[in-house]
Amino acid sequence: MSRSSTHPLHRAAACLVAAAATLFAIGVAKAQPAAPALVSTGKLTYGTAATFAPFEYTVDGKLTGFDIDFIEAIARKLTLEPAPLNIEFRGLIPALQGRRVDIINSAMYINPARSEQVDFVPYMKIGQQMVVRRGNPLAIRGRDDLCGRKVAVTLGGIQETYARQDAERCKTAGRPDLTVMTFPTAQDSALSVRQGRADAYYESTAGVAKIVLERSDVFEAVGEVFEFGTQIGIAVRKGDTVMARLIAEAIAKVVADGTYKQLMQKYNLPPEGSLF
Repeated sequence: MSRSSTHPLHRAAACLVAAAATLFAIGVAKAQPAAPALVSTGKLTYGTAATFAPFEYTVDGKLTGFDIDFIEAIARKLTLEPAPLNIEFRGLIPALQGRRVDIINSAMYINPARSEQVDFVPYMKIGQQMVVRRGNPLAIRGRDDLCGRKVAVTLGGIQETYARQDAERCKTAGRPDLTVMTFPTAQDSALSVRQGRADAYYESTAGVAKIVLERSDVFEAVGEVFEFGTQIGIAVRKGDTVMARLIAEAIAKVVADGTYKQLMQKYNLPPEGSLF
């Protein structure tokens, strides 16, 4: 009998073997995680608005901050090269949805409105506080003292949301109007307070720690921390479970090797903000 026998039993056996091999291949394919569709092969392209120290900002034209170091560590775990796209904050979600970037890495606050547009992998929690000129010349003790005052915030940031809520409360209570002044960056908001154009500005607890540490001769924090517990996260496209899982797994490794804690200490971030 030749090795290429056409006996019916042999043909049937061959068919069964081929079918089994096909089913096995399908099973293996299903078991293997799908690779993410990257904007650029071998790179983790991320959108960031580098105006939010200490998370992302520029020094002599170079990106720096917690998020910048953090994403570099994450990319290493994924054997990818980090590739930043520094754009205006309000353009970040459209850039992600339009597939100009793979993720958003910009200390983005997780809220219901954004969660309808993107999915998040949380990595820290944060609060808010007010910053005024050193000596607090207007005796601002809290948000209730802001009616009739001017508050500076970053355009499109969560601080603008809180300030407009405060403005509405002033209006509802029949008190003097709270004027909300919007600026492109937190640095611009700080400058407006320093120059006396605004009476106070809202800043994250992390940003407050940085500005008060570096410029205690100019600024001071006042009032209680509010909205503490708000989470920030890396954003992925809605429904992109593959990318979300890979980012979450990489973060777990960055936490496990101690890098996450080291970066929090490096940028003077309050340890109670850690999610891990």
